[in-house]
Amino acid sequence: MRSLCESESKQLLAGFSVPVVKEIVAKDIEDAVRAAIELKFPVVLKGHGEKLTHKSDRGLVRLGLSDATQVREAAEEILQSAGSDLQGYLVQPMQNGRREFVAGLMRDPMFGPIVMFGLGGVFTEALDDVVFRAVPIDEIEAESMLDEIKAAQLLGPFRGEQAADRKALVKCLLGLSRLAIERPDVAEVDINPLLVGPDGQVCAVDALVVLHEATPKKPRPVISPAAIGDIFHPGSIAFIGASRVFGKWGQSLPANLLAHGYKGDVYLINAKGGTQWGRPVYKSISAVPGPVDLAVVTIPAALVRGLIKDLQHKGVKSVLLISSGFSETGEQGKILENQLLQDARDAGIVFLGPNTMGIQNPHAQIILTGVHVGPKPGSTALISQSGNMGVQLLSFADSQGLGIRAFGGSGNEAMVAIEDFMEAFEVDELTKTVLLYLESVKDGKRFFESARRVGKKKPVIVLKGGRTEAGDRAAASHTGAMAADFRLFEALCRQTGVVSVHQPADMLDASMAFSSLPMPQGRRVAIMTLGGGWGVVTSDLCSDQNLRVEPLSDAIIAVLDTMLPPYWSRTNPVDLVGENDLELPMKAIEVLAAWDGCDAIIHLGISGREYLLETLLESVNAVDPGADANESQKILQGLHAWGHQYIRHTVALMERFGKPILGVTLTSDPKKRSIYEVENAKYNGVFFNSPERAVKALGHMCEYRDFLAREAAREGMKPAPLATAS
Repeated sequence: MRSLCESESKQLLAGFSVPVVKEIVAKDIEDAVRAAIELKFPVVLKGHGEKLTHKSDRGLVRLGLSDATQVREAAEEILQSAGSDLQGYLVQPMQNGRREFVAGLMRDPMFGPIVMFGLGGVFTEALDDVVFRAVPIDEIEAESMLDEIKAAQLLGPFRGEQAADRKALVKCLLGLSRLAIERPDVAEVDINPLLVGPDGQVCAVDALVVLHEATPKKPRPVISPAAIGDIFHPGSIAFIGASRVFGKWGQSLPANLLAHGYKGDVYLINAKGGTQWGRPVYKSISAVPGPVDLAVVTIPAALVRGLIKDLQHKGVKSVLLISSGFSETGEQGKILENQLLQDARDAGIVFLGPNTMGIQNPHAQIILTGVHVGPKPGSTALISQSGNMGVQLLSFADSQGLGIRAFGGSGNEAMVAIEDFMEAFEVDELTKTVLLYLESVKDGKRFFESARRVGKKKPVIVLKGGRTEAGDRAAASHTGAMAADFRLFEALCRQTGVVSVHQPADMLDASMAFSSLPMPQGRRVAIMTLGGGWGVVTSDLCSDQNLRVEPLSDAIIAVLDTMLPPYWSRTNPVDLVGENDLELPMKAIEVLAAWDGCDAIIHLGISGREYLLETLLESVNAVDPGADANESQKILQGLHAWGHQYIRHTVALMERFGKPILGVTLTSDPKKRSIYEVENAKYNGVFFNSPERAVKALGHMCEYRDFLAREAAREGMKPAPLATAS
């Protein structure tokens, strides 16, 4: 790598719309004095040379020199400090301005060229207020970068100084994006400070460009959506490594598949032969009488390569490679994995894994995982780079009523990677929401390009492991690949519309919201609660998620006045003041749904009262010998019936007004689920057990809606409504 000197760096950047300071290169001290006189005092004097890349740190910058004597003295001091590295001097007019920013360009080995913008000056690293975008960027993206930094207020009018010239800043960022594309030999650019003067004018007073020898990265072969579809839709399955031993993969996988009612042909293969569960066990794949669409392999790693020729001769094109002992174990395992990969490619075989937890396609009764969790068919696709995390997410989905389109444990991703899954789900009509648990990506640039494309059609929700140094080490040891910097990953998620979550529960909550509710058209929230405290907490949580709890309009207050006691608060949140009239929540939530001042509704404590009533009746029946158990049961059944009626009512309101309605239950009833389907309805009732979870889920929906709005603005059209299904 080679660094350009400051003047060369600025000359290059000036050709890419970066506003640079006027300057003169002086070869010696007297030349510097003449340049200062020409530029007019006060001036800035800097040491000049290819090796002088961090001049401030070495004391090679002098500011505010007001006459020739000061220039000579400063030049002598710089000469003493720089020594033989000095090749001359840079003379610049002194620029006034208290607002210092930084802009730059880097080439990330995983995600490609990245543009940066943020708060600059000597404390750039300490302040750590910067944002990133992947190249290319457009004006909309550049504008969002300016707004995203914490110190964005400094770009407006500030302490008597004019607002920064945003057009100049946008042009600068666009220029850096163009530079990254047109000059692949440019490895890094650092413009610091990018100074904003009192008049708002923008000027780069220091810059560094680093060159490198660009070497194109060989792309991974792409696995087609059709090939991945074949893995998830086999008409016949052979288990190579079938076993009668309880708990072994060769026993649990075929047992799980058959127990869930798979309709295709199933073949058990073990070199010992015999029978298992009254079925013949074939000694080899070649002995199987019928065609095999998918081979599930559980034999030791050292024996897997020997299968490839037999699979090829049998015409098997798809393999689910459960076996471990490959790259996750170290260098020797990696060598074995690469050899297997080449053999499979030569034979025209696609394998998922190795070291995978398996797959599920509930729509075809295909449950090929070691644990016997079988969620109902649905529209949410889930891919996990951790088998255990995937099983946990599947179990949660099953318990909460979230339907699954397909599940895949991606394992070591020797052949089929997350990027391939992403593109397969893009064209799959049954998939409405994509969930990913990631620890690393094989091709970051392709991943985010695919994510942006998919995100225009359906939400992509990502839980990223390795967010901290400790998590990063754990992720690396698990997958054999070091995760990229998490902050950069988060920035690219925002840019491409990926919904990034930090907890497994957040992932499932967001998925439930996306799969069951209409998209919000804005960030205004109406809150309805059975008691005041929850409303206050929920309002604060909404503020944390940049959701707005707007004041009620006079018209809405007037309508609610006819329903509520005179002492109600007349504010948003709407407090139903503990009223037991079951018609009141029905009427009040309809009023809020019709209100044009909100885009979403969160209701708290309306549902879940039946659990409290049940426990109360149990206590009364335990102490009151005269209590009528039948009457208690009638009361309880009546409240249960009302609960279902209330859910149907909220779902009907969502269909009528197109606004998401999210519920928070009064108590955590262990028998309750989060999703309640309504027959022949487009949407579902969704209930969370805490305000935090409801608000977070709504926040993620709004974040995704903002992405759709940005994409629509690029295309000059309104965001298209997304299809939702349970």
